[in-house]
Amino acid sequence: MNNDSTQPGYLIPTDTGPEYDEALEHQISRWICGVTGLATDMVMPRWTEPQSQKGLTWCGFGLSVTPRDGTPATIQGDESSEQWTWEQVTVLSSFYGPSGAGMASRFREGIAVEQNAATLRSAAGLSLIETGTISDLSRFIDDEWVRRYDITTTLSRKNIRTYGVKSLVDGSISITGE
Repeated sequence: MNNDSTQPGYLIPTDTGPEYDEALEHQISRWICGVTGLATDMVMPRWTEPQSQKGLTWCGFGLSVTPRDGTPATIQGDESSEQWTWEQVTVLSSFYGPSGAGMASRFREGIAVEQNAATLRSAAGLSLIETGTISDLSRFIDDEWVRRYDITTTLSRKNIRTYGVKSLVDGSISITGE
């Protein structure tokens, strides 16, 4: 299969590109663990079973990735073309348990520490844009109160995908003028 612009047909990226799905979830999980001090088995994607951690403080998170306005940009080289896009990664973190409010507060304050922000940029290529407020969403379920505190954080990342688009350096044409 041809994967450059010397032949007609579709092109796919020549590199792996940015991380999504489980790989991105692992990066977000490590970030939340690193900033809060929660154990890795106490920070999990929302849809992971089991969700009930009675009597323990834990975090469930969900994320969405959306393109930011004004992208992509194309940077043409001699042998390949790079497509730059910027994405917004929105993370909704829900802290549960007896210390849920305190842990949500620790997370909110910890992500503003420059060393933590630099570690996130270095490890995952993500930069903090905005931190929301902590919302108390505790509920009375099965004859008991379940503590839940949500906070939304907005991150940004630059993605670079490389395609085999060759630059037109030399051609077999001649231009004549009068």
